[in-house]
Amino acid sequence: MDEQRRAALQAWLNGPKISAMSLLSGGAIQQNWAVDVEIDGQPAQWVLRTDSAATLTHSRPRAEEFALLKAAFAAGVAVPEPLMLCEDTTIVGAPFFIMRRVYGIAAGFRVVKDATLAGGREQAVAALGRELARIHSVHEPLPFLAPHPPIPPMLRFVSEMRAHLDQGRRPRPVLEWGLRYLERHAPPSSDIVLCHNDFRTGNLMLNADGVAGVLDWEFAAYGDRHEDLGWFCARCWRFGSPHEAGGIGSRAALYAGYEAQSGHKVDDAQVRLWEIAATIRWAVIAISQAERHLSGAEENLELALTGHIVPELERDIILATT
Repeated sequence: MDEQRRAALQAWLNGPKISAMSLLSGGAIQQNWAVDVEIDGQPAQWVLRTDSAATLTHSRPRAEEFALLKAAFAAGVAVPEPLMLCEDTTIVGAPFFIMRRVYGIAAGFRVVKDATLAGGREQAVAALGRELARIHSVHEPLPFLAPHPPIPPMLRFVSEMRAHLDQGRRPRPVLEWGLRYLERHAPPSSDIVLCHNDFRTGNLMLNADGVAGVLDWEFAAYGDRHEDLGWFCARCWRFGSPHEAGGIGSRAALYAGYEAQSGHKVDDAQVRLWEIAATIRWAVIAISQAERHLSGAEENLELALTGHIVPELERDIILATT
């Protein structure tokens, strides 16, 4: 962030004095800036979250993500406390919001190897199951979330993914095969809840005390509770670990934590169908991210390399459906 934008941010804050700013790692779709401030002589640590140069079309704008954070925080979900929102693009170049900084480990490749998780692996995934259940209990009105259509969530997912594939440069027969498999095995409509839609290792900050924060709410929408469970358990988010629940622990511990908090029985067969859906969805996102680089919209090595994971995801789809 250049000096002009930092000065504009300082003026907009109208009180708190910025003492340091630095760009945090990660965030291919959004930028996160660590912001140290002084308020009446007392230090405070914040994070400023704003858009990258190019975003995914289905990523929610910052104002909506801020509203989701507020609703989750009010429901007792372990999220960074949302503090202030700015939709004036003249301040830092794009809308942004500020939240309190939380501390812990989020990087997936580190989390799955961390031996200091609070209470051990099984307790950690049980705690994550409880957090997911709290998310699914959020009932605060969020008018910007479209009502769920009266068709089974899986069939809606299949329709949306096919629409994305139809816009692509090249045919993706394995992904189409996976969508047809899901279409044929789609479970009936179920309870519709608020889904995080990116609840996975890498977006979950853990520390020695437990779950420090559930991050990155830009894909939240109404859907099937098993969709979030399947996304968390999908092989693509285990970071090479043999543990089926996010690469951290067992399904049994995850399900137990979720069921204890929510009062709802987890249907393992539905979770496994949503794992296939998760693999397809991640492949579609990876294709879209690579396209941001290939189109010249945002030349970025990380985005370019993301496109190279698609064959591995296609292999996982074949193994899960044959």
